[in-house]
Amino acid sequence: MVALVSLVAFEALAVATAMPTVAQALDGLPLYALAFGGTLAASVVGMVTAGRGADARGPAPVLWRGVAWFVAGLLIAGLSANMAMLLAGRIVQGFGAGALSVAVYVVVGRTYPVALRPRVFAAFSAAWVVPSLIGPAISGLMVQHLGWRWVFLAVPLLAVPAAWLMRPGLRGLAAAQAADAPDGGRRLQWAVLAAVSACILHLAAQRHDAFGFALLALSLGGLLLAARRLLPAGSFGLRRGLPSVIALRALASAAFFGTEVFIPLMLSREFGLSPAWAGVGLSVGALGWSLGSWYQGHTTRPWTRAALLRVGLALMAAGIALVPLGLVLPGGVALALMGWTLTGLGMGVTYPSLSVLTLALSAPAEQGRNSSALQLADALAIATVLAVSGSVVATLLTRAPALAFGLSFALTCALAAVGAALAGRTRAPA
Repeated sequence: MVALVSLVAFEALAVATAMPTVAQALDGLPLYALAFGGTLAASVVGMVTAGRGADARGPAPVLWRGVAWFVAGLLIAGLSANMAMLLAGRIVQGFGAGALSVAVYVVVGRTYPVALRPRVFAAFSAAWVVPSLIGPAISGLMVQHLGWRWVFLAVPLLAVPAAWLMRPGLRGLAAAQAADAPDGGRRLQWAVLAAVSACILHLAAQRHDAFGFALLALSLGGLLLAARRLLPAGSFGLRRGLPSVIALRALASAAFFGTEVFIPLMLSREFGLSPAWAGVGLSVGALGWSLGSWYQGHTTRPWTRAALLRVGLALMAAGIALVPLGLVLPGGVALALMGWTLTGLGMGVTYPSLSVLTLALSAPAEQGRNSSALQLADALAIATVLAVSGSVVATLLTRAPALAFGLSFALTCALAAVGAALAGRTRAPA
């Protein structure tokens, strides 16, 4: 499982590095943004179908289908003759990655005792660290010496053997219920609405005119409507227990990734760092995440999960607040990187804790559906916050860059602070 997670992480980071070359080679710059947005949108549908399938038929068939779709998408993308074909491959790949991620969560819930789950999720977090450190560099070398197609075609050579080695451990993981949930068809329809809205949102964020803002409002409305139907009842109202766990996952993910995407831009534009050094700046957050995740999985201090969440989200809020202060206070880059390290440390404590709580608060027959909801909250919240903050940054960047970054980071800092204040609501009602 860790090998599969590492390969998914490597692919995500490697493609981000290679995509400028790919778009130029295939004369597809107009579809550049959609090559990322389409993958995210398809993953939403994959998560919903995987949640239904894992509960109804067990996680093993869903995992195999997820691997198959993921590998097929990579092969289509790697053999693309034009940008439209590459976009199709990215959509297929996104569907498979979404299904695969949910299936792995259900395998953890069905296989590992409660006491070991924090360590498993810590291992998953660590599986992102090495790809985040070396993935972009390896991708760049592959593009330069082997050609961009191998960024896609090399991953299946490792993903298939890694999945095959899981076969003995997956035997006997049967379904937890006899049939699909009765609302499964409707959930799939809402997932499609969420996917379409996410694609429109991604396109709308590229426009800065009246039509773009209209599309932004329309797509946000579609996302919110779909989210209310796809997430557990009470998630928007922060009902105690699982609904608040799902809501905090949305807040934490939006806060972290809504900050991360603008850090290289700030470091290169305002401090004059090269793209390579600006990218290295992100690595300190990944290392902080790994350290925080290791701590929550190995600490002997009797923390409750709610207390860990409060500490983790408070660290995130404090770290995000430090990042833009580097623009106006002495210390500059060092202050910004210190803040980002602190943010990563807090996310490392928070992210796996929410995964552990989701499985702990889910009956076996609901682990697939609730794991799907947890990761749906990730995707939908990140898409929403990036669209809003992206519009703010794009509008103000050339006129008032400090204000542009300050407002963007103020939004994500507020999300983390709200999460810290509400962490106690993740305790199940008596």
